[in-house]
Amino acid sequence: MKGFVRANQNVGLCGLSCGLCSMKMGGYCPGCGGGEGNQSCAMAKCSMERGNFAYCMECSDYPCEKYKDFDQWDSFITHQNREKDMCRLLELEEEAYTTEIIEKRKLLETLLAECNGGRKKTFYFLAVNLLPVSVIREILE
Repeated sequence: MKGFVRANQNVGLCGLSCGLCSMKMGGYCPGCGGGEGNQSCAMAKCSMERGNFAYCMECSDYPCEKYKDFDQWDSFITHQNREKDMCRLLELEEEAYTTEIIEKRKLLETLLAECNGGRKKTFYFLAVNLLPVSVIREILE
């Protein structure tokens, strides 16, 4: 959405883990509220109309029908985990959750740079999105 800007580019308004997204890491998307990204995002439009919430969960209507059906059929890993990741954000609070996403991203970058061995990048994106950070650290050790 034009004029939609957010400070945290690692965690999306709707709970997407933008910092672990292959599109963002590949430079194809600036992340939620980061510029010329998904300009038709219904969540961004809704947030702007309702008071520019930092996260959908701050809205009194959360989780609304729009949120629940947002990516029902999307197979992209960050979309599949959106609600689970939003719960994790609530559990840890924004600063700690963002720190976790940043650490996972650094571990993902290490995996991609040093451990590829002919595997597809998708394998590592899936692993880092699905596994706890402690398990990823252990694998790298």
